[in-house]
Amino acid sequence: MKTHPCRKLLEATILSWALFVAATPSSLAQSPADTPQSADSTLTYPAAYFAEFEPVSVNDMLNQIPGIGLALDANAGGSSLSSAANRGLGASSQILIDGKRLAGKANEASEQLSRIAAAQVDYIEIIRGTSSELDVRSSGQLVNIVLLQSASRSSLAGELAMVHFHDGEMKPEGLLAYSGQRGDLEYRLSAGVKTGYEKLESFELSLHPGLDYNDAIVFEREREQTTYTLNSNLTYQLSAADRLALNMLYNESDPPAQLLRSTTNFNRNPPTIGYEREDLPATSDNWEIGGDYEHGFAGGSKFKALFIVNEKNEQTTRERYVSSSPGGAETKNLYLDTKSRYRERIARSSYTWSLAQNQGMELGVEGAQTIQDSALKRGLNVPGTRSEEYGGLVPIFQPNAVSTVEELRYEAFGVHNWQINTRLSLETSLVAEFSEISQSGDVNNTRDFQFLKPKWDLRYNISNAFQLRGTIDKFVSQLSFADFSANVNNRDDDQDTIAGNPALEQEEWWRYTVNLDYRLPNDGGVLNSRLFYYDIDNTIGKIDITAPGRPVASTNGNVGNGKVLGLNLDASIRLGMIGLPQGLLTAGLLVQDSYIDDPLIARERKVVPYDRGNFRLGFRHELPSLSMNYGFNYRDGIDGNRPFWDIDNVLYIGSSSNLTVFAEKVGFAGLSYRFEAINLLDHESCRERRRYAGYVRDNVLTEIERSCTQNGVQLAFKVRGTF
Repeated sequence: MKTHPCRKLLEATILSWALFVAATPSSLAQSPADTPQSADSTLTYPAAYFAEFEPVSVNDMLNQIPGIGLALDANAGGSSLSSAANRGLGASSQILIDGKRLAGKANEASEQLSRIAAAQVDYIEIIRGTSSELDVRSSGQLVNIVLLQSASRSSLAGELAMVHFHDGEMKPEGLLAYSGQRGDLEYRLSAGVKTGYEKLESFELSLHPGLDYNDAIVFEREREQTTYTLNSNLTYQLSAADRLALNMLYNESDPPAQLLRSTTNFNRNPPTIGYEREDLPATSDNWEIGGDYEHGFAGGSKFKALFIVNEKNEQTTRERYVSSSPGGAETKNLYLDTKSRYRERIARSSYTWSLAQNQGMELGVEGAQTIQDSALKRGLNVPGTRSEEYGGLVPIFQPNAVSTVEELRYEAFGVHNWQINTRLSLETSLVAEFSEISQSGDVNNTRDFQFLKPKWDLRYNISNAFQLRGTIDKFVSQLSFADFSANVNNRDDDQDTIAGNPALEQEEWWRYTVNLDYRLPNDGGVLNSRLFYYDIDNTIGKIDITAPGRPVASTNGNVGNGKVLGLNLDASIRLGMIGLPQGLLTAGLLVQDSYIDDPLIARERKVVPYDRGNFRLGFRHELPSLSMNYGFNYRDGIDGNRPFWDIDNVLYIGSSSNLTVFAEKVGFAGLSYRFEAINLLDHESCRERRRYAGYVRDNVLTEIERSCTQNGVQLAFKVRGTF
């Protein structure tokens, strides 16, 4: 009887997990540090703990805490769920400032860490427990940045950087942040400039099924992108019981690009060379305003209200020109123009009170409106009436090209916290969601959805150092409204557009996780293991939309149920045992397996994006006597088993790696000078695509494409300081 790969992984992960837990030696402990550890396993790092390292920002302080990556990463490397997949304000957050969450999605707390001066911090907490007193719900650990309280304080932090790219381009970056407190008003204002410049060089070889040469393509893609950011966070203590906060963000990030491609056709004798040039002008901007109000009652209960309003606008045009010689006469043969406008309006309110001794309760409601407007224009150099609105080419009818998708969502939720005893706590929550998704424009459609989303989070403190945590929850993904209407295909140069799917439904996940966290004595480090299993219903993949008598075609749709199983191991250890008490070694390993029976290809495949996993290694060494630190961070994927299946082709993507080396010193004028070498190994990212005649499942191979791309090495020099 055949053993399924997921079962093999389950057996291996249980064994590895048991060995990992058993091999947590207390002999790795270092000399005592000034880091009190309370009875509820919350760790407190006072500002004095960081003084010898001369930090400039909160980020510098966090770098000194063992295992901080686990606390900041809500998914601990396992779930691959981005924040874009979260719905509304009920999603968990890992960072608090003065015990409060930041009412924002694009404007999130993690973006503030480099903008808060270290001189403003009183202490930092790593909260490993759960309580109704906390301002967020988390499946992991929380980082609470507690700022100094005074009648008047202020600081100005600045950063200036220059980034050198492999093609000789030099781009500046900068950040200026002003923060402080005046009476009952706390404020943080910042402005930043960051480059997104990119120069890609790629080579693709196309082979016939017999491995004879078909063609060879060499292309260069250059993107000019500079992101400008304005950010503000204001908090006003109206009274001892009332607090009001307002957060604002504006981003402008125009990413125009150019592409040059030369194609050698080996099917002719002698081979011929053709040239293509593409102009890709683009604009992008987004803004967000969020706020929250909190009122505390005499008995300890609280009322909270939050809101967010945001908008993102994007437009990209692709114009392609062909010629028979470099710099020769050109003919335009493609015009693609896409526009999108995405808006969210979210409001949430809740009431929290003590239900009984050691028990807390929160009840609330949330409402949200999400709207996406999109439009696509496609023009080709074919016979017909030309139009300037289509780049001077002939308009090509594209079904479902103009669309407005709107979702109205309402939630009622309840959260119960129970501190069963001094070591054991349980958080239980239930969310009832009701939503309506409507689409108008070229397609008109309206659908209603209802979901019940329970969650159980059980935590047992075996000791102040050992914590065992188990979580079961129901998760419903946020759909990408861009999939509802026709869009460009950025994954396949041979297919300009893909059709939309007005019938797309949300993915539903049952997620099961078990986590063991062990903090070595005397702040010696952290060892963590996390075993996870996901049961996914309505998995989104490619579905068949082939029309009778037409070539095969696909689009994104719901393809069935998938399973994911994985193990994530992390270690963050001080190296006192080898004479480097200020050295910190970090390492991680993620192994996972997944499967789904895909009717499109008539075979079992992986659940995207759950490939085989990855490993991470980092080192940081502080030299306080020299006011200096240095180190490296390396990350690489485990090769194999990362295919993207479509109706007539399959794309195999190789692993991506990155080595960053850095050195930093506090020197002249008390400023911090930092050097970074990014992608130092100049990793070559390779992929292979296999194309078939008709359906992949018929196995009639027509072409093999093998391509490799290099981003090059980046060198950055940064100067930072607080004034």
